[in-house]
Amino acid sequence: MELKRNLRKERTGLVLSNKMDKSVVVSVLRKVKHPKYGKFVLKTSKFMAHDEKQECNIGDKVKIQETRPLSKNKCWRLVEIIERAK
Repeated sequence: MELKRNLRKERTGLVLSNKMDKSVVVSVLRKVKHPKYGKFVLKTSKFMAHDEKQECNIGDKVKIQETRPLSKNKCWRLVEIIERAK
């Protein structure tokens, strides 16, 4: 019998900080339509993600995935680095 993993949220964003040990701060940008005026507004969310191999640098485009709580603020983990910073 094969165990199936739950569907977990995935986000794509930019690394803002990598100064912590095995942790990075990822900024995720999304467009939200204003309820009254209908204009699309850019909203930013910051997530702390677990980077086991400490391979991320500031400015990298990464994909993160939801996971169990790893610390007080960290419940996301790094899946892959999509694009390195130039």
